[in-house]
Amino acid sequence: MSQVFIRPATYEPDALRPLVFALMDAMGGAELSRSCRVLIKPNLLSAARPDHAVLTHPAVVRCVVEYCLDKGVRPSVADSPAIGSFATILRVSGLGAALAGTGVECRPFRDSVKVDVGEPFGEIDLAAEAIRADVIVNLPKFKTHSQMLLTLAVKNLFGCVVGFRKPEWHLRAGADRQAFAWLLVRIGRTLRPSFNLLDGVLAMEGQGPGRSGVPRKLGILMAGKDPFAVDSVACRVVGLDPGDLPLLKAAAAEGPLPEPAIDGALPDVRSFRLPRLTPLLYGPQFLHGFTRRHLLQRPVCDAKLCRLCGECVTICPARAISQEGEALRFDYDRCIRCYCCIEVCPAAALRSADTLPGRVFRRLIFPAR
Repeated sequence: MSQVFIRPATYEPDALRPLVFALMDAMGGAELSRSCRVLIKPNLLSAARPDHAVLTHPAVVRCVVEYCLDKGVRPSVADSPAIGSFATILRVSGLGAALAGTGVECRPFRDSVKVDVGEPFGEIDLAAEAIRADVIVNLPKFKTHSQMLLTLAVKNLFGCVVGFRKPEWHLRAGADRQAFAWLLVRIGRTLRPSFNLLDGVLAMEGQGPGRSGVPRKLGILMAGKDPFAVDSVACRVVGLDPGDLPLLKAAAAEGPLPEPAIDGALPDVRSFRLPRLTPLLYGPQFLHGFTRRHLLQRPVCDAKLCRLCGECVTICPARAISQEGEALRFDYDRCIRCYCCIEVCPAAALRSADTLPGRVFRRLIFPAR
């Protein structure tokens, strides 16, 4: 049975630092030695201020760095953002300023090594720094995710897939949400982080995990050695059955997941807004083209908010987005509904939406839902 700790928290340094130290101790941090190669892996998706709730809060990262230094360990802090320059992310997020004076550098992953993560994926490229680390301290953000419902501890490790290899894997998984979930499970079980500290002080609801999501104060930190156990308890925090999270459903396919032991009180969270995940394929194969065009939920653009920056065009693994004059055009035949475009949009101009025929169809087929 894996233990998961839940503690009320704020970002005030005088309260946060002793809390983070206590949670790291509770997870076995006292065993860190000077010879350990420690990687701290926050969520650094893109340039965003702390109040946007897109990234792991810089105060949390700073406290974990200080904990490692207190143990005589000089960690590295690294991630592979989806878009934007790393220097801009450090500046806008406040992480660069938060780490000033520690002597610890925060840098992007660059080099990859091939690692066999098991069937059906075989060898995939993962950040060399993550593979070579003796200890990974995983610092995810508590957020919704338009494709995977929530992005928590296990999903945060997908950041160890470097750069544009991320959308390549979205394309390889295609419209099969569970295939992508299974990839995340394989990566999580390959990297096996030693410590997982989930930042839910200011979380995100709605159409996350990027700027289209809405900050929501939960006021908690969660911690555990098993990222799957942390994710399971996080689901319960927002009233979600863990079996309804695609990632945990994929993990349970190998066998029942152990029941986590919860240390602390679940907060009273009401009406947390989750993305609505709709089926990605309906009916027999010969109808898939029709359903893809007319019945599936799809990304749409608010022209009033769109800056025509081109980030969505660049990130789209299926090459389903183009710019025509002063507007974006979506090729819904090609779109695999990975929602990478929503994830990276810096203007919060993209969201997922149902078609009118799709809404009518679901009311006829699933009248009780």
